[in-house]
Amino acid sequence: MARFDVYKYSEGVPLVLDVQADFLSDLNTRMVVPLVALEGAEAEVLPRLKPVLNVAGTPYVMVTTDMAAQPKSALGPLVTNIEDQYRDTVTTALDFLFQGF
Repeated sequence: MARFDVYKYSEGVPLVLDVQADFLSDLNTRMVVPLVALEGAEAEVLPRLKPVLNVAGTPYVMVTTDMAAQPKSALGPLVTNIEDQYRDTVTTALDFLFQGF
C-alpha cells in the first residue's frame, strides 16, 4: 500500500485514494479520501478543496472533506496509482483542508 494508490471500495463510494505517508505502512489503518463519480456530484466540485481527478478514464471528485481512516482490510483491489498525474493537486487539496491555503 502506498500514498496515491487508488482502491476499489464500495457501491456508495466506488473508489478511495490513499493519502497516508508511505513510512506509516505498518499501521493497521490507512487514511483515505473518497472518490465519487463526477456525474451526479457536480455540486461537490471546489477546484482547490475537491478537485476532479481522472482515474482510468473516468472523472471523479476527490471529496477531501470526507477523509477518514479505514482498516486496510476494508480496501478492495488496487486500481492504479495517480502520483505522477495528481501529486500536486492532491497535496494542494489536503493543504487547503488543514492549513487554509
